Amino acid sequence: MRLSVYSDYSLRLLMYAALRPAELVTVQQVAEAYGISRNHLMKVAFELGRHGFLETVRGRKGGLRLARPPRQIGLGEVVRKTEEGFVLVECFDAATDRCTLSGPCRLKGALSRALKAYLAVLDEYTLADLTRNRAELRALLPA
Repeated sequence: MRLSVYSDYSLRLLMYAALRPAELVTVQQVAEAYGISRNHLMKVAFELGRHGFLETVRGRKGGLRLARPPRQIGLGEVVRKTEEGFVLVECFDAATDRCTLSGPCRLKGALSRALKAYLAVLDEYTLADLTRNRAELRALLPA
């Protein structure tokens, strides 16, 4: 399984904000720190705000901050909100399933179990877990 760039950027943006709890961070800062597209990150920030992960402050001195404490932001929750879907194979979506093996095939069941296990592991971690080594991470990410 591979996360989309959108989920990757979402997690990185949340980590950046978690490392600076007393500050408002800007999309420009985050884009420069990670060397990623500012325009793409703007969309990510908007959606994270819409989903209640980030709070936005408008104005000349505005920016972003976490809407909840890092220990209350689960990785599984973020991934579920930022991934478009978990259609690992064609047969996961009945509307588009054209596989001749659907029915007796056991692949769908195995992949379904694997996906549930993947998400269950992510559910064990929070943003606080990812940013415990705050000093090391901040040293790698310019302000």
